[in-house]
Amino acid sequence: MSSIISISNLTKVYHRDKQEIRVLNNLSLEIEKGDFVALMGPSGSGKTTLLNIIAGIDKPSSGNIIVADTNIATLSETELAKWRSRHIGFIFQFYNLIPVLTAYENVELPLMLTPLSKSERKNQVELALNVVGLGDRIHHYPKQLSGGQEQRVAIARAIASDPDIFVADEPTGDLDRVSAEEILTLLDRLNKEFGKTIVMVTHDPYAAKKAHTTHHLEKGDLLQEVSKL
Repeated sequence: MSSIISISNLTKVYHRDKQEIRVLNNLSLEIEKGDFVALMGPSGSGKTTLLNIIAGIDKPSSGNIIVADTNIATLSETELAKWRSRHIGFIFQFYNLIPVLTAYENVELPLMLTPLSKSERKNQVELALNVVGLGDRIHHYPKQLSGGQEQRVAIARAIASDPDIFVADEPTGDLDRVSAEEILTLLDRLNKEFGKTIVMVTHDPYAAKKAHTTHHLEKGDLLQEVSKL
């Protein structure tokens, strides 16, 4: 297997007035294609910043990060936006669904920015909603769905563009245990059946157990790796 994410000597510093806040310290990390990785650590450890850099939402202050064969640290904002649309699927703690749109319309929305035809978009949306088990809910609005179902719509939206990598920031953080288990099972299926690489930030040790590898961060340092394979 080859690395789909290769990070070397990555540092992230924010500046607040004259204060320098170092969030990531000279961090190096390799994630193999098809891996399911959990990032754990206390609040302020840098795990969400690392996830955002992997996803091309944020940029490192120094160091290199190659994701899906691209050194994304060198891309402009316009280039990053195009790159994200091709390679990254986003799953967040809060579902970010648009309340006035149906499940179908929420999933279709990002595809409107692609060259796909209307019929191709329809096929992609219906396939994605069927994968997450909501083929019978395509015309429902978010308020007509449970929290777990809303998260599944959000995952379908991420699936629809067929990205290489899913980044998940506390994807079960707002769900009860039963719904959380459904979402974790779905992520496991995306990884095992569809070969998707998943990088998940979580505070929940139970959720982390679903990952193949767990990396622990503290105060911007990568402390240890726990592999379950």
